[in-house]
Parts: sequence; C-alpha cells; structure tokens
Amino acid sequence: MRQFSFMVSFFLVSILFLTGCQNDKAAASDVVADTVIRNVHIVDVSGTSPKIGEDRTIFIENDRISAVLPADAATPVGATVIDGAGGYVVAGFAEMHGHVPPASSFGQLPERYLEDVLFLYVANGVTTVRGMLGYPHQLDLKASIAAGEMVGPTLYLAGPSFNGNSIESPEAATQRVIDQRDEGWDLLKVHPGLTLAEYQAMARTARDADMEFGGHVPSEVGLANALNEGQRTIDHLDGYLEFVDAMNRPITTEELQQLVDMSLAADVAVVPTQALWATLIGAGNSEELLAYPELAYVPQQVSDGWRGFLENPSTSYFNESTAAVQHANRQQLLKALYDGGVDIIFGTDAPQLFSVPGFSMHHEIRFMQDAGIPADAIIRSATVAAGEYFVEKDSFGLIAAGQRADFMIVNGNPLEDMTRLSDTQGVMVRGQWLSRAAIDSRLAEIKGANGY
Repeated sequence: MRQFSFMVSFFLVSILFLTGCQNDKAAASDVVADTVIRNVHIVDVSGTSPKIGEDRTIFIENDRISAVLPADAATPVGATVIDGAGGYVVAGFAEMHGHVPPASSFGQLPERYLEDVLFLYVANGVTTVRGMLGYPHQLDLKASIAAGEMVGPTLYLAGPSFNGNSIESPEAATQRVIDQRDEGWDLLKVHPGLTLAEYQAMARTARDADMEFGGHVPSEVGLANALNEGQRTIDHLDGYLEFVDAMNRPITTEELQQLVDMSLAADVAVVPTQALWATLIGAGNSEELLAYPELAYVPQQVSDGWRGFLENPSTSYFNESTAAVQHANRQQLLKALYDGGVDIIFGTDAPQLFSVPGFSMHHEIRFMQDAGIPADAIIRSATVAAGEYFVEKDSFGLIAAGQRADFMIVNGNPLEDMTRLSDTQGVMVRGQWLSRAAIDSRLAEIKGANGY
C-alpha cells in the first residue's frame, strides 16, 4: 500500500511539475515586453520572512513589470535584454519624508539644482518621493516626470504646509484643505504652530475631503489629539517623547509600551528620520558629517550652510546637554514600535542638514540597524510599506506583474550586508534603465558643476 501511495504521489507531483513548466512556457510566449532583465535574483520582503527568488527573468513593458518568470523564459521579439550578471533586484526605495526644491531659480541656488536633486534620488535607487512641503509649480513638475520629460522619482506631493504662520483661524484651516484638494495635492503637511482648534478644523475637513495628513505634531495639539484626529503619519517621531516627558531622562519600559499601544490603536505609521534628527538635536558626530563624500553633490552654498549649523546651531531642537539621552530614547522607541507591530515607513528628510538626496538612505539604514531593526524590515519599510501607503494611487514596492517598473540591481545580497545597496549595477525608474556608467557620468558632471 505504501508503494502504491508513493507511486500515486510521484505521479501527481510529476503532472504538477510538467503542468507548471508548460504554464511557464505558455506564459512566456504570451508576455509583452520591450525590456527583459535576465540572470538576477529577486529580494522579496513582502511576507512574514524574507525570500530570494533565484535565477529569475523580469519582463517590462513601458513603465510596468509585465511578468516575472524563470531564467529560461523566452525573450519577446525586439525586446532589449539587460544582463543582471547574477545581481540582486531590490524594489526601488521610497523617500517618505523628502523635499523637492520649489523651482529651478529659487533664491541663490543654481538653475540646475532642481534637476540635480531629482537625479540624486534615482541615482541611489530612490524611485518614489513623498514631497513634504509644497511650492508653486511642483504639480507641473510631477506631471513632467510622469510623462517622461524629466528624469526623477515618481512624486506624491503635500501642498504648502499648515503652520502657525500660514493659518490664523479654524476657518482658514478649513479653506486651505478645500483649496489644496481642488488644486490636486496628494496630502496635507502639518508643521508646528497650529492651535488645537485650527488642527481639529483641518483634520475634520481632511476626513470629509478624503485627504490624508501627516508630519509634525504641534505642541498645543499633542500626540494623543493627533492620533485621535487620524493623522496618517507621525514624522520624526514628533510628539512621542514629549507625551511621556522623556526629553531629558531615560524612557521607561512602561512608557514605551504605552506609546506602542496608542500607535496601534490609532493605526498610525511613523517616519522616523533618525539620522537627521541625531544631527538636529546635537547627537551627531561632526567629524563624520563633515567627511561625507556626497557633500560634493550639493552646491557650495548649501554645504556651507550645513557646516555653519555645526558651528552655530540655529534650531530649537538642538540641546547638547540632553542630546545623548534623547537620541537613546528615540532609538529605543523605534525598536519598541517595530517590535510592537507599528507601521514604520522609511524617510530621511532630504535635502536637509547633511542629508543629501538618495545618499541619505544609507545613513538612515545604519541608524535603523543600530536601533535593532533587521535588514528585511528596513527594506520593507522603504518598499512594501510605502506601496501600501499609496495603494489607492498606484502599484509599486514589489517585483511582480502589474507593479511600476522601479528597482535597483545590486552586487550581492543586501539581506546579508546592507552596504551592498550602495553597490548598484544600475537603476530602473518607471521602465527607464540607468546604467552604472550613465549614473557615474551624470554624478561626475554634478560634482564638477559644484566646483569639486
């Protein structure tokens, strides 16, 4: 009987295997693609544990992945073939608290600064940016990038911010929400300075208008009210330590659990920006910051301003005497939120103090690892989690059919060593391939324009 059962099982498995092979071949013959990526392994962090899809072929048609099939899948006639040389494919990162310069002729900055910033993002595999401070013409810029007229990440844009200077009454907050909805902004940006009444008017109107809002937690509002009103993201972990009064003393286990429970109950996501905040509060290492080689990719007046901050800090966040304990509390809080199951979405607040667009992701990764966040969770926060946040607007963050063709090919498995994310063969952004040589050439041009 056992032999008979074995024969039946073997027969069924053989049928399934042959059927699978036939389905793969049939699927390959039906695939439409103008670009094919061969000889790659796919990093998959979408499930409960990370996986590597070995020896895969990615098919791309226009700006979409049309199929992911085994290595021997046939190439459609006329398709361009790119050899991944055994590299690992990682979905393009999202910068979920980023900034886009307001215009190419803004202030004293060079005319080219806007386009350089956009390229610096994609050069590092950052293919989506949630812009968190709207300026005139950004919506036109977003459309130009989407149409392929400019090279840059896909943009989702918050409008001009809600803050103590832009809002003078609850009625003004209400009207600003309606105006930004009608103008086509993707979300609302909260800055400090709002009164509780103004914030509540904004939140109520945003809910009615089906618009999300995120950013800071104004001091008069406080964390509990922000969570109760439905703020979608708390950026910079703003308001958390203030809520338990742990700005200048070690936070307790009980306080951490309270903050985790509040976050889960509100279904909020956090965008930590740990690397930048260490600099802002005075916990950064000045020698390391000044030695960042990527400073050559921003104009001299920008990097000079950042150096000036180290000599004369000009922000209310800076407090050298409490910086160490506050940074330790932030790191413990991040780990507690992760362990507790709170959604964490990747962001660096670039371009900002020593946070050069794209390059800043590597510093944020280091800080997240130092907090105890595993590699797959960090990648997930920058890919899958961002895609889930914007799921009603598009499909991205995964290497799968129907997803936006945004990814990077890196030399080595980043789950084993996250520094491999800086060793790319190239970046695919909305189906457009930027080779390592093309990226290096443009980076050299930017560096030269900045006088380096």
